Amino acid sequence: MPPGITTLAADAPELSAANTGFMLICSALVMLMTPGLAFFYGGMVRVKSTLNMLMMSFISLGIVTILWVLYGFSLAFGTDVGSVIGWSSDFVGLSGIGVTELWDGYTIPTYVFAVFQLMFAVLTPALISGALADRVKFTSWALFITLWVTVVYFPVAHWVWGAGGWLFELGVIDFAGGTAVHINAGAAALGVILVIGKRVGFKKDPMRPHSLPLVMLGAALLWFGWFGFNAGSWLGNDDGVGAVMFVNTQVATGAAVLGWLAYEKIRHGSFTTLGAASGAVAGLVAITPAGGAVSPLGAIAVGVIAGVLCAMAVSLKYKFGYDDSLDVVGVHLVGGIIGSLLVGFFATGGVQSDAKGLFYGGGLEQLGKQAVGVFAVLAYSLVVSAVLALILDRTIGMRVSEDDEISGIDQVEHAETAYDFSGAGGGAAPRNTPAPGTPATPTNKKVDA
Repeated sequence: MPPGITTLAADAPELSAANTGFMLICSALVMLMTPGLAFFYGGMVRVKSTLNMLMMSFISLGIVTILWVLYGFSLAFGTDVGSVIGWSSDFVGLSGIGVTELWDGYTIPTYVFAVFQLMFAVLTPALISGALADRVKFTSWALFITLWVTVVYFPVAHWVWGAGGWLFELGVIDFAGGTAVHINAGAAALGVILVIGKRVGFKKDPMRPHSLPLVMLGAALLWFGWFGFNAGSWLGNDDGVGAVMFVNTQVATGAAVLGWLAYEKIRHGSFTTLGAASGAVAGLVAITPAGGAVSPLGAIAVGVIAGVLCAMAVSLKYKFGYDDSLDVVGVHLVGGIIGSLLVGFFATGGVQSDAKGLFYGGGLEQLGKQAVGVFAVLAYSLVVSAVLALILDRTIGMRVSEDDEISGIDQVEHAETAYDFSGAGGGAAPRNTPAPGTPATPTNKKVDA
């Protein structure tokens, strides 16, 4: 996010209809990313968990929206308190904001800034859900979101983007959320899965995606919405910085797709659709903090590096034995770290700010600042998220029972199934046909769904 600007009364900005319209469109694009994420994750799980995966993202739209209006915007972007949190009574319930009041130093209404930032707050906890597929009670997940955004996301957003936040004042560059969104969500995912444990059958049963077309659709919606996520984060379109970010978003994502697929071909012998979709997301994640500081050539480097390293990182769960179901740690945590740290190497000093990276004569100063931001957010989110998960697990329980997990979380938690095959083909079912959902095998044994 660009820093706040203090202006003299004579130089006070005036409302820009163009920037206001642009930011409303960007807000809608970021909102679309949450359903896109739901489809992306929903296609990656087994049939019996599809609806639960969709709902884990969709519920964030409801919960976080209400919390943001009640107190979230105030905590994240209110007047700084001790460099760690914000608070402004006018922002509570959004009740003290004038319709024509402009956000500090910009040409857009405060309401527009608030709704744009709301969409970031909605998406971030939804990202965590991919690590928890198949095994978390829906009620516990909803309560976790409520607690997590309150004590983790809102404060971290203030650190990074709020005027007076300590990382903001340190000079950490995070254009659109490498630390506040992706490292934050990835570290939280790791913290929670270390508490709740592995899925039944992890590393033993096949747990393949049930719908790769759905995965590709979700990745495409994420890619599309990410232009609003990134380009909109400059809060206007007057000086060309947003345009550079738009270009770099496309360039880095394309490069990451190629990097992931090249690694996959060399390592495993195939170019997979899942790899292409995952590579795209890795590139989007990595360019998010860096895109306003690097050139298009730098964006290519960021994308390729992220594509290769994230592809390598997703296999770490098998080596270390943590069950990151849909590779949130491998893509969002690792990708966020890569993109944030590469600012310290590739920042040109000629776009977002005058800060230069190591390869442009800036020495190690910016890299050091980026490292502080990365590891501060990682440590805080990891520890606090694990504590929240532990509290919920010891009180109301985080996981469904083993039997419920095996039979399918969709039926248990939502009393529905994603696909109804009972009427497929028309006509009457032959005698002795197993009930819908029961595999038609001679032994009628339960098989992986």
